[in-house]
Amino acid sequence: MRILSVVGARPNFMKVAPIIKALACHPAGFSHILVHTGQHYDAKMSAAFFADLAMPRPDFDLGVGSGSHAVQTANVMLRIEPVLRDAAPDLVLVVGDVNSTVAAALTAKKLGLAVAHVEAGLRSFDMTMPEEINRLCTDVIADHLFTTDRIANANLRREGIPAERVHFVGNVMIDSLLAHRELAERRAFHASLGLTPRRYATLTLHRPSNVDDRDRLAGMLAGLAGLAAEMPVIFPVHPRTRSRIADVGLAPPDGDATRGIRLVDPLGYLEFLDLLMHSRLVLTDSGGIQEETTILGVPCVTLRDNTERPVTISEGTNRLAGTSRAGIVAAIAEALASPAVPRMPEKWDGRAAERIVEIIAGLRPGGR
Repeated sequence: MRILSVVGARPNFMKVAPIIKALACHPAGFSHILVHTGQHYDAKMSAAFFADLAMPRPDFDLGVGSGSHAVQTANVMLRIEPVLRDAAPDLVLVVGDVNSTVAAALTAKKLGLAVAHVEAGLRSFDMTMPEEINRLCTDVIADHLFTTDRIANANLRREGIPAERVHFVGNVMIDSLLAHRELAERRAFHASLGLTPRRYATLTLHRPSNVDDRDRLAGMLAGLAGLAAEMPVIFPVHPRTRSRIADVGLAPPDGDATRGIRLVDPLGYLEFLDLLMHSRLVLTDSGGIQEETTILGVPCVTLRDNTERPVTISEGTNRLAGTSRAGIVAAIAEALASPAVPRMPEKWDGRAAERIVEIIAGLRPGGR
């Protein structure tokens, strides 16, 4: 059976890596083709993750690069169509919610190919989020929907997706985390920054709704000032976000800190995982980091008004702060004073990829 997987951005790499490994355990049953759209393309945003996750070199690198949502989605569709036509896979596997995900799914479906969506059914119910649109569009056309939790199953059931297309398998991001945790620990990246375990916080911000609005960005950073006065706040910052911080006059382009927050370059997977696991507190607008902190038992404050991963609140260490200065200050105080006691979400046990491959192995020729 010929499987073609599509990756485009960093979160995709962590989700596909364990599936590639699980497929490789059945060499007589599967052949695998890996397509990298190039949505994330620089060394820290792409190449380092391939190395850290021991992923094979892509069979095809489409080199799409950055652009508006329309430009990026259109370019992925244009460049992946001949690859899909020539490869004629039995199943096209897409992951997550980035532009590469929906573009590949649409193109494959219009070519009559079967599509599987890993991490299906997540909903923020916020249609201002481009990712929410990508999730909805991908799920409605996918032949097989692999979910991370029962909340996602309920979302799909409510939207009318037939139950036979939905498979609750667990979380492949957690497969990667558990498989690489000891290796990340040995890297001791936090020590290279002069940090003491549990005496610093980690911050990530990348969503345009947070970093493109000057007043919102300034208010969020002001809300973190009190925490930064108590402990180092390490901010691995995307080049675009660093530029935005400089543009609005909150820090010089090459500055080491803004309002007491220490800016560092983007990190590889193992470096960042080590930074997370030794943090006293994590502040983020990333969905995947909400999941990782849940498994690591590290308090997480999400700098958004909603989350598509509510299980990280009901069973994990996560709490929503919103984006106002007052909300952030209150959430930080609560997280430090009474950190949540996490419960391992069901099937977040490092075997999600194995379950996916078992299901794929039972499909008929043509992936259906």
